[in-house]
Amino acid sequence: MANHSSSSSILCASFNQDFSYFAVGTRDGFRIFDTNTGKLCYERAVGAFVIVEMLFSSSLLAIVGAGDQPSLSPRRLCLFNKITGAALKELNFLTSILAVRMNRQRLVVILQDKAYVYEINSLSIVDIIDTVPNIKGICAFSPCLDACYLALPASTTKGSALLYNVMNRHLHCEIDAHRSPLAAMALSSNGMYIATASEQGTIIRVHLVSDATKSYSFRRGTYPSTIFSLTFGPSKQLPDILAASSSSGSIHLFTLGFASHPRSKSSSGFLGSIIPGAVSDVLDPAYHHVLHNTVPAGVKSYIVIRKVENLTNSSSSELLACRAILSVITSNGFFKEYNLSINARNELSWALGREFNL
Repeated sequence: MANHSSSSSILCASFNQDFSYFAVGTRDGFRIFDTNTGKLCYERAVGAFVIVEMLFSSSLLAIVGAGDQPSLSPRRLCLFNKITGAALKELNFLTSILAVRMNRQRLVVILQDKAYVYEINSLSIVDIIDTVPNIKGICAFSPCLDACYLALPASTTKGSALLYNVMNRHLHCEIDAHRSPLAAMALSSNGMYIATASEQGTIIRVHLVSDATKSYSFRRGTYPSTIFSLTFGPSKQLPDILAASSSSGSIHLFTLGFASHPRSKSSSGFLGSIIPGAVSDVLDPAYHHVLHNTVPAGVKSYIVIRKVENLTNSSSSELLACRAILSVITSNGFFKEYNLSINARNELSWALGREFNL
């Protein structure tokens, strides 16, 4: 296990698209780590950074400074080659950059009232999307080219989201998910599902992107709290676990079913499926698990579900158990990894696998 000396607070953290690496930005610079080994792979100490985004395992980085010095303006996006240490291209904007997302064909830059979409190889502008005021840079992006959706808030007074297909350059749909404004969104890696949470933070909803129908609705808790991040498990077919971190310090897990394993009204089977659109406002609490006190209350955390393994009966294809690895980066400078297991009785067991300072 790696062990690194503690540094200043984390200003930003992100995982690459397949979760094999993660980056953190601090007041001193930015660092890139191998998620599997915890090894520090790259470090650049040139000032404060508020955005560090990777493109899979390539050498390309998209970085934005915190503005502590003129060369690191928050209005300047630098595309950087970490192997050569050279800036490949700089893009300057009139206002601060709030978020950046990439896949192999598109680069998305989120400002307070606009989203710029670029063709990533030529850096030619593909689209400019006018948005409602989005001071937190809330967005979600699917790296899948076949279902390459960008989700942005549609309102400042209610929790609705606009979904754009940035490959075909058209508005796909609008989803009305919550009464309160959005606080967090996540798209599954295959672009099939979108999860949303509002500023109230008590309900998390999941919609099927193709027809904007509500598939799942989960109550995270009774008392409001700030949702810091949402993430889907990396399923090739359907997302099977959704995780949320919040200001309460606990991580919430929600098990989502598979269409090939329908759940009848009388069944309480493991990971049972719910027919999209035919759900009550809040699902059975058996689908909700909580990892208590994983992060100090109020400390921002960034989470991903890196691996999910579903164990099935070879003769009946019945789901017997689910195992997963949950990785957490905390803004006070720690990486934590939890091993999760949900058995056939839908009982959760979890343990801290490793932890180190960033």
